[in-house]
Amino acid sequence: MQGRRTKRSRHDRNHPSPVPLHARSATRDPACGNRPAVSRRTAERHRLLPDLSDSVEQLCRLADCRRSVVLRAGVAVRTGQSGACGSQGRPSRDLFPVAAGYLGAGVGQRLRTREGRLGGHAVGAGVVGDRDRTGLCCNMDRADQPAFGRCRMKHAHALTVLSMALLLSACGGEADTTQARGPDPKLPEPQRGLLPSMKIAEPVAWGDQKPTVPEGFSITAIATDLSIPRQSLVLPNGDIIIAEGRGGSAAKLKPKDVIASVIKAQGNTKVKGGNRLTLLRDADGDGQYELKTVFAENLNAPYGLAFANGKLYVANQDALVRFDYQDGQTKASGEPVKVTDLPSAINHHWTKALTVSPDGRSLYVGIGSNSNVTERGMEVEIDRAMVWQIDAATGAHKPYATGLRNPTALAIQPGTGQLWTVVNERDELGPDLVPDYLTSVKEGAFYGWPYSYWGQNVDTRAQPQNPAKVAAAIKPDYSLGSHVAALGVSFSIPAMGDKFADGVFVGEHGSWNRDNPVGYKVIFVPFSNGRPAGEPVDFATGFRGADGKTRGRPVGVTVDPKGALIIADDLANTVWRVTRNNRP
Repeated sequence: MQGRRTKRSRHDRNHPSPVPLHARSATRDPACGNRPAVSRRTAERHRLLPDLSDSVEQLCRLADCRRSVVLRAGVAVRTGQSGACGSQGRPSRDLFPVAAGYLGAGVGQRLRTREGRLGGHAVGAGVVGDRDRTGLCCNMDRADQPAFGRCRMKHAHALTVLSMALLLSACGGEADTTQARGPDPKLPEPQRGLLPSMKIAEPVAWGDQKPTVPEGFSITAIATDLSIPRQSLVLPNGDIIIAEGRGGSAAKLKPKDVIASVIKAQGNTKVKGGNRLTLLRDADGDGQYELKTVFAENLNAPYGLAFANGKLYVANQDALVRFDYQDGQTKASGEPVKVTDLPSAINHHWTKALTVSPDGRSLYVGIGSNSNVTERGMEVEIDRAMVWQIDAATGAHKPYATGLRNPTALAIQPGTGQLWTVVNERDELGPDLVPDYLTSVKEGAFYGWPYSYWGQNVDTRAQPQNPAKVAAAIKPDYSLGSHVAALGVSFSIPAMGDKFADGVFVGEHGSWNRDNPVGYKVIFVPFSNGRPAGEPVDFATGFRGADGKTRGRPVGVTVDPKGALIIADDLANTVWRVTRNNRP
């Protein structure tokens, strides 16, 4: 009857009328067939904008307009069919178990209702990523729990986006599988896309296997069942201190951040970080460490370690602290004393590398950036992406060198006192950019981040641009290859033997964002006249096996006074020791 209002259901009130027919017809996407390119939901009508260049918008649009393809991809995930990529761009088979494991019974399966809301939002609909940092993007650890009502629909949308991304990231190959390494790498042109290539192998136990080392060397597990060992330190009496922990609390800004975190998590241990120091002791010098005991606990993601002036220094993710130490003690005698606070807000890169000057007066701390390339704004990068120099007596600190995106390990070169570091460079410029690197750290120098990379190659993503900073940027000393994730560095000594007497060992944790994985090993970079010289040499391999499965991931490396190499493996939760044959 005229004048009578039709009662609308709760569903109708929450999901307004479709976009008018003329608007829908004007915005159809040929790739979607007969589906309109714009969602009919009011909250998503911003997709009428003609420019959808932002990667998040591209991802959400693909997820919407290709829903039927994604539903078919659910079958592909389970059966190994080509799915969304078609016969020419078949997804990597390694991604099928990742997708299936995360999405449970399949991409297309309707979620069961259960009380509770993903992200805690009671009202409001929208695309994934249009909430603030405390919402959906930050709470994907609950993504495997079915949600209720409209939040269930939001949950389903998030899983659709994730599944689509897993398939898209597998489409096509990489333009160049070679890794430019050495002092003067040839860099390719940047590649920008919706998502980087992503590939993480299935983690498995070592079983009766172990890493492979060069002829004339042996490798032994000297500690197992640890809780994410990161870095090691040899004390004056030969005891070894191991830092165990997991840090970081950065919110995920965009769906691609969520996707990346899910992919990376597939290659990490599920063990909870120990937040402690463990002491290992070989009492009789036979190379077997009979004693394994907790030296200190209740720390906050300890990482960097150093010893000087009778003090054991520990770089937690939020502060540099110290313990008094007496030769031979097996447990800390008291609570740690704070030397100085360290930047810890957001903590996109949480690790704090640490070393001490030869005279023991200065401590150096490597502090990573709070973003890939300033996507959180420059105000959150204050005091970050740099190496601090800290007065050991007073805690006073100053920037020593800047523009270092994530300096994950520090070491002093014997004989010269020169500070060196390994740096994890930026992502999302392609599989072969930007090289992680080994470099000497010059006081007052600027190494490029975020404005440029490998000297003066401009990164246009950094806004606003800073030509003066680019002009001042210096090149690093030695490229390790892109995305190898170098997390450990230690100078060798003559006791390692002629071939490995002069140079540095580097622990490469391994890539997550390349179709052809790199890293997953310990390499040796030979030196001559105090500088890197020649090609790197594989020293400990097999962490990623010939079967494509990952059994370990090296982090910190330390050369002890006897000429043995200590390797922390944070996937197998093991510490390995490499020695020359016939030596303890």
